[in-house]
Amino acid sequence: MAFEKVIAGGSVIDGTGGRAYRADVAIADGRIAAVGDLAGAERAETIDATGRVVCPGFIDVHAHSDVSMLDDPGGECKAYQGVTTEVVGNCGSSAFPAGLLTPAELQAIAPVHVVDGSGIRYEWSDFDGWASALERSGISLNVVGQVGHGTLRQAAHATQNRPANDRELAVMKRLVAEAVEQGAVALTTALTGPPAMAAPAGEIAALAAEAHRFPGAFYATHARLHNGNHFNAVDEAIEIGELTGIAVQYSHIALIDTRHHGEGGEMVRRMEAARERGVDVLYDVYPYTAGACGITGVLPLWAQEDGPAAVQRRLADPDTCARMAEEVARGFWGGVPLPWDKYVITKANKESTRWMVGKVWTEIAARRGESPVEAILSAAREDCWLEGVVHIRSEDDVRYFLGHPLAMIGSDGTAVSPDGPWGAGSPHPRFYGCYPRVLGRYVREYGVLTLEDAVHKMTGAVADRLQMESRGRIVAGKAADLVVFAPDTVIDNATWDDPHRYPDGIGHVLVNGESVIRDGTHTQARPGRVLRRGVE
Repeated sequence: MAFEKVIAGGSVIDGTGGRAYRADVAIADGRIAAVGDLAGAERAETIDATGRVVCPGFIDVHAHSDVSMLDDPGGECKAYQGVTTEVVGNCGSSAFPAGLLTPAELQAIAPVHVVDGSGIRYEWSDFDGWASALERSGISLNVVGQVGHGTLRQAAHATQNRPANDRELAVMKRLVAEAVEQGAVALTTALTGPPAMAAPAGEIAALAAEAHRFPGAFYATHARLHNGNHFNAVDEAIEIGELTGIAVQYSHIALIDTRHHGEGGEMVRRMEAARERGVDVLYDVYPYTAGACGITGVLPLWAQEDGPAAVQRRLADPDTCARMAEEVARGFWGGVPLPWDKYVITKANKESTRWMVGKVWTEIAARRGESPVEAILSAAREDCWLEGVVHIRSEDDVRYFLGHPLAMIGSDGTAVSPDGPWGAGSPHPRFYGCYPRVLGRYVREYGVLTLEDAVHKMTGAVADRLQMESRGRIVAGKAADLVVFAPDTVIDNATWDDPHRYPDGIGHVLVNGESVIRDGTHTQARPGRVLRRGVE
């Protein structure tokens, strides 16, 4: 048999967690055609993998590339890491459905916002329309969609900070069923800010039960984090699984309250106990000690209600602003200490605030002649879409979470090009470095994981969660999403000061059998597809 490509001479780590073995991997018609000794096989192209690892393409279980590849179709920052599939719609934010809104209205107010300079115009109302738009435009990576609770609330006009009423809940249930039936794999939530934070467990369970009617659908949650609530947040996520029977994915697990560093084991023990009771609960994590935080995220929760326009009105009122300042000074999310000298601005949306990018709030405040609290409120009046990262996590917690058997890897990043509209500013380094960082630092340097375990957490484990039989393992007949990397040199290069840097050691990346990265260079091929629940 003649093959299109043979990846020859590599050490195969197949995504199951099993030990590496020497084999060649043949590709034909976008699929893995054979695995074994193929030295004499006829082929059109040979990829020399001598001294390198060949493994399934990395599946980013927690990404935010819902619309970014409509502008940056190459998804360069992810492709160069070895990511072949982006799972989007996380944290309650998806680019569909429009529901009671027009597509233009959805784009204007949806939690998935489009950056300045983007040419994107929403012309879809549902999952099918969004998926078609991505595939028509041509994308380098595969995309898996989830439907976000925050978007559902907007689509049902349930925008006030209160539980949804019966009419609104009925609309949301209909829209969940429609999205999952069309191919969304999960319902997602972000329960930390308004209006979603006002949703009781019963509202979430009703929507999760609707998703659970469809085989393979699960529930992913950016849990209800606030002062002192880390363990209760895990319990609530588990409760949704127990009430409905749906599988639960706990998103980007972390301990962001410095007073609770070192207590990650308690969060995971609650999941282990739930699994013993029959609840399918897992989590994802990224390998950094800082998380992203938009500027409005540090305001009191009541001040965030009803969207950016309402926030701006409150900031313009002196008495209301004084009340905000008093509460911000006590901490965010109800009293979590905020380290002003460790909160770095990474993205500005107005010319007047672009100078803030790369600076911490103590530096910004000094330049403005204000206290950090005064500076953050006055800056929010100028640009309420300012974004930053906060160095507020413990390295010991990160290592614990990464090494535990219940973990899988998700970047919490967006597929962008440094040369496109989404590449502006100074994003979190996870956009460019998550997967090589795990392989180079936490496997090779720190020994937190074996190479086989790390690859499993990036590939086969995620495919199992998505219930996508065609992805995540090197087995004949499965889709040829593959990565070839050098285990001795793979490393992330993205830093806080210079995040737009590609990693080293990722030589080849194939998506559906086509080379997207060849010899370390993006080919600009566009073989990506939207992968639907129940089809893949």
